[in-house]
Amino acid sequence: MNPEKNQDRDMGAQPLDKILDDLDLANSDLVAASTEQLTHKQVAKSRKGRRVTPNIQQKIANALAACEGGSGYQIGDLFTY
Repeated sequence: MNPEKNQDRDMGAQPLDKILDDLDLANSDLVAASTEQLTHKQVAKSRKGRRVTPNIQQKIANALAACEGGSGYQIGDLFTY
């Protein structure tokens, strides 16, 4: 695998990770709260900073809102890219 291409995908720890830690939420909490096709792997990749599609970002934002009863987090609050 090309290391330069892999660096383009790794964006470092995302604000999502700190937010979930502060709210004491696990990846499984988001997956359980999601009404969409959201997987543990997608949430884990997002927290670690692997680049995910805007569609997955929206699913995560929606699941977080469901966990928090309609939290005001936007995609820009959760991801830096």
